[in-house]
Order: sequence, then C-alpha cells, then structure tokens
Amino acid sequence: MAKRLKPVDVVLVGFGWTASIIAQELTEEGVQVLALERGMDRATVPDFATTHIQDELKYAVRGGLFQAPVRETLSFRNTRDQTALPMRNLGSFRPGAGVGGAGVHWNGQTWRFLPDDFVLRSHVEERYGAGFIPEDLTIQDWGVTYEELEPCFDRFEYLCGVSGKAGNLEGARQTEGNPFEGARSRDYPLPPLERSIGSLMFDKAARELGYHPFAAPAANTSRPYKNPLGVQMGQCTYCGFCEWFGCGNYSKASPQSTILPVLLKKDNFSYRTGCDVTRVLLDNTGKKARGVLYRDLQGQEYEQPAQLVILCAFAHHNVHLLLLSGIGTPYDPASGTGVTGRNYAYQITSSVEVFVDELINPYMGAGALGQAIDDFNTDNFDHGPEGFIGGGYIALWTTGGRPILQHHLPKDTPKWGAGWKKAMAENYLKSVSISTHGSVVSHRQAYLDLDPTYKDIYGDPLLRMTFDFHDNDYRMSDFLTGKAEGVAKAMKPRSINVKGRKKPYSIVPYQTTHNTGGAVMGDDPRTSVVNRYLQSWDVPNVFVVGACNFPQNAGYNPTGTVGALAYWAADAIRGMYLKNPGPLVQA
Repeated sequence: MAKRLKPVDVVLVGFGWTASIIAQELTEEGVQVLALERGMDRATVPDFATTHIQDELKYAVRGGLFQAPVRETLSFRNTRDQTALPMRNLGSFRPGAGVGGAGVHWNGQTWRFLPDDFVLRSHVEERYGAGFIPEDLTIQDWGVTYEELEPCFDRFEYLCGVSGKAGNLEGARQTEGNPFEGARSRDYPLPPLERSIGSLMFDKAARELGYHPFAAPAANTSRPYKNPLGVQMGQCTYCGFCEWFGCGNYSKASPQSTILPVLLKKDNFSYRTGCDVTRVLLDNTGKKARGVLYRDLQGQEYEQPAQLVILCAFAHHNVHLLLLSGIGTPYDPASGTGVTGRNYAYQITSSVEVFVDELINPYMGAGALGQAIDDFNTDNFDHGPEGFIGGGYIALWTTGGRPILQHHLPKDTPKWGAGWKKAMAENYLKSVSISTHGSVVSHRQAYLDLDPTYKDIYGDPLLRMTFDFHDNDYRMSDFLTGKAEGVAKAMKPRSINVKGRKKPYSIVPYQTTHNTGGAVMGDDPRTSVVNRYLQSWDVPNVFVVGACNFPQNAGYNPTGTVGALAYWAADAIRGMYLKNPGPLVQA
C-alpha cells in the first residue's frame, strides 16, 4: 500500500534544466513546487571539484554521471519484424541521473533551431510541393513559430551566459556571426570563446570555399558573468573536461551554476532525490491527474498528491511514464493512428579526420569551442536537385585532448602494437576532426512503445525503441559528409580519413544523447500528445516538457530549444493556466 503524502500545488518529475526553469518561474507566482529526482543530489561543491572531476576513466569511460542500466534501461530493435532485446549498456546515448540531469555533463553547445524548422512540413510543401515528401515520413509543424519562441531563446541564453556572436540582429545581418540564423532581439551576453589553432584552420578553408564560418555559440563563459538571477559564473579555463563531466569552475552553464543557487533558497520549493516516479495517477474520469506514484531506493511506494503534474524528465522517460499511465492513445505503426510514442527521432552524425603538419594544442579545449558553417542546414540551400529533406551543421570542435578517448589515427593504422603506438606519437599533436551533425526526419516506422516481454525492477514493461535511419537520412548525411570532406581537403592536410554513416543504425557505439519525439507538440490532437503550450490534450493538468516534444529532429543540438520551450510552457502556466485551470487550446 502506497503511503499518501501531504499535497503540493505542483509536482515536477525530474530535476534538470526544464524542471529548474519551470520551478523558478512558478515559485515566483507563490505556488508550492516539489521536484522528484530519481538520481542523487549533486552540487558544484564538492561533487565537481577540480581535484577529482577530471577523471576520464571514471566519468567518460565508466559513466559516473549517467543512468545505470541495472536500475533503468530500454529494449531496442531496428525494425518491427525483429525481437527487441534489453540494453545492458547504454552506448549510443547517455541520459543523466541526478540533480541537474544531463545539464551537468553536456558540452554546452547552445543552438536556436532555425525558423523553417518549426514549420517544416508547411515550408517544404510550399517551396518544393507536397509530392517532395515521401508518404512514410511523418514530419509536421510544431504549432509554434520561431518568432514566438525568440524571447524564450533569449532568456535561456542570458540565464546560461552563452558566448557567441549574433549573425542576425532584428533582421540586420552581422559580420562574423551566423548569417542563416533567425532574427534575434539582441546579441549574445558574452563574446565568443578564444579560437583554437584547428578552428582557425577550418575557418580559413571554409572561407576559401565560399562558405560562412562563425564561432559556435557556447554555454561556456568567455568572461566572468553574472546572470539575470544574480548568479555569478567564472571564466572558462579551457581545461577540456566538459562533455561527460561536471564543471568545478562555474564556467559551464548547468542548473547548479545558473539557477539552483536562487531556487533552493525559496520556502515554496523543495526536492527529493532517489524518487523513481512510476505513474501519473488519474481520477476515475481519466481526465484529471491527482498526483504521482513513486518508489524510493528502499522500494517503499508513495503517493504524492498535486494539483498540477509536469513531466520534465529525459525524452524517453517522459514517454515511458505517459504510456504506463495511460495518457494519450499509444501509437500504432500499422494503422498510423495514436500519438504517444509517435515520431521518435535521433541525430545522424559523421566525421572527417584531418592530419596536418602543424602542431595543434589538443589540451586547450572547451565543450563548445568550435567553428561552424550553416550553409547546408535545414533549407539554407536548394534541396530540389538533392532529393532529400533536412540538413545540418559542419564544425570543427576543440573539446580537449583527453588521452583515452580523444585521439585520431590514419585509416591504415594497426589496431594495436608498435605500429599503433608509432601512429599515436606521430599524430596526437597534429590531427583534428571535422564533424557533421544532421537532422533526422520522423518516420512512420520509428516509434516508442511498451515492450511485451521484458520488465523493469518494478514489474512494469520496459520502454521499447524501434528505430533505424532511413533513405532520406542517409542521403542527407552523405551530402553533408561530402561537403565536410571538401573543407578538409581545403585545409591542405597530409591525409584525411572520411568516416561516413554506414547502415544500419547501431545502438552500441556512442553517437549523441539527442533523442527526440514520442510526446510531440502540435495543433492537432490526432497527431500530437500535447498542444502548443505543452499541455496534454487528454489530461489538462498534465504538462510534458522536453525534447520529446520535437515533431522531428533538426540539424542542431537540442538543449537551446529545450530551454526555450521550458520558458514558453512556464509563461503559459503562469499567465493563463493558474488563473483559469483547464485546456489552453480547444481540441
């Protein structure tokens, strides 16, 4: 029997970026907010102290900050005719676990999706005709526009102290910034990070080819910075321990370094760790949530009553909880009906390793220190002759010279022994990698549902992922890889190693933690789980916030857009829902 606890006004599931933002905003309205986090407490001091956080073996190799599959995993298959098997190691993506979520171990690459991304289907149909979209692609508009989200992007960038250079200020193009970006109301709060040798080489080569390179936006502070909440951040020291590590210098934006110092002092906010939420509890009508059910680390079950439930966990976990709770009709790929689990997407990547004669300092790095081009993202070029939808950025990142995982070797290098050691000695200081980061369109056969066979530690079905890249994704990735190869050759290297995307998608090697979809937003309840304000169509006092809302994935890292959506939803709850609880959009 679950122990019933004292009711609260709002309960948040998860305590990462989205929950922190929403909690800060709603507590300003005077409501009582509680966050439930399945992982442990984590703070900059002492957990990210520079005396121990730079441990590549513990954190990057053994995953000290990530979700442990022994407690929570999923099953996977490429196609519906295969039997899904549970993942014993989470390789391709690495969800966070603990206070701050993946906002602790991300790199800090903070992009705004392009205006066309938010109206993708409408835009493609208008420019190329409806017949340009294959029938098996389920791409759709978001139900919200870039222009509506722009103030929310701005707030997230100023919360984080993003370093960068605007390319489009209120419609006026700016030199050195990204000329393809949507119009922004003001510049980034901080100037770009210092350039690395490799990024300068990339910049020169890209300009020679007629492209438009710019310093990538970084939630790594290029200067000391005090954000609008009054939280002081320190200047980045370019230590190279960002991705998969916490930052002990208060230089990489995370909930701990930007918002929690203010939020945790409030009397009307509290949080609990070690709380694994297993259900959103509904009343006997099935149309109203009355709270959540969770278990602690000892297995004790608790009922937490609340007037408003907001799911702020990782994309997979939000969808899993909706399915277990019976919120939204589960998606059926055979008929194409249902919504919960629909339009799962990922990110497709490739790279070109470049070997040069110049000495390059690999140790001078930061999570989002890089030079990029956007000439081939979304619809910044003519797709007509290419026959695919989507695109991505091409960038040279300098994220550090960690010796276990960060090294590049020519393609004819032996796998081990004296030849491998010789190649390492010759190339470690003289190699860089150009990356492509591509969009993935939603497909009828890519989705999330409940596994009929395998169960978790509580006896509930595992989340099952059915996913593979499809022809559109491979054509787009090959196109991007070819453009990256051209930039690599323009750098006048002694050799290059092209690492294109091969079939099929494998969930084993790490790629990105950019999982999207499954609880998508939109204007039509037949094709979306939540409305434009991220409110459940079926249960109006449930909101779902995160990358699970993306109807398809764009050619960027998702965190900037996730942060903007959190502010967008929080504004809707503050300005409309709390004053008049109920549906904000009529179905």
